[in-house]
Amino acid sequence: MCLICSRIEMIAKNQNPYFVKELRTGYVVLGDHQHFRGYTLFLGKNHITELDQLDREERNLFLSDMADVAEAVKVAFGADKMNCELLGNGDAHVHWHLFPRRSGDLGEYGHEGKGPVWWYPMELMYDEDKKPTANDLALMKQDLLNALEKIGV
Repeated sequence: MCLICSRIEMIAKNQNPYFVKELRTGYVVLGDHQHFRGYTLFLGKNHITELDQLDREERNLFLSDMADVAEAVKVAFGADKMNCELLGNGDAHVHWHLFPRRSGDLGEYGHEGKGPVWWYPMELMYDEDKKPTANDLALMKQDLLNALEKIGV
């Protein structure tokens, strides 16, 4: 079973502490590591590897849901800019990485703090000290739920 499918299975069993909300085409979850505070994933409900494997209607719904989640993340966490990425090289199951960006959030690792998140060293981004505490996770989930409600999702 793929990692994303296992995460979805954990949601179904009420065992995924990062789960925020189910939408029409996927699941909103906060990222396990929060170097970019508010980092969220939108996991596609179906185990497919590429957008072109969805029929046009389902694809449009999936893209619309992702855009709504990105807007809610921006509202909830005060982002200056949102980075939305659908990669799938590591986990071959459609899912979006939604990074709320703020001025200077790369520090010394980017040109004047500007650039893609992948310029930040992975070993620092995914360091154990970047995991939210249970209390912080609860607050972040509530902030994101409130923002989703505010924009009508």
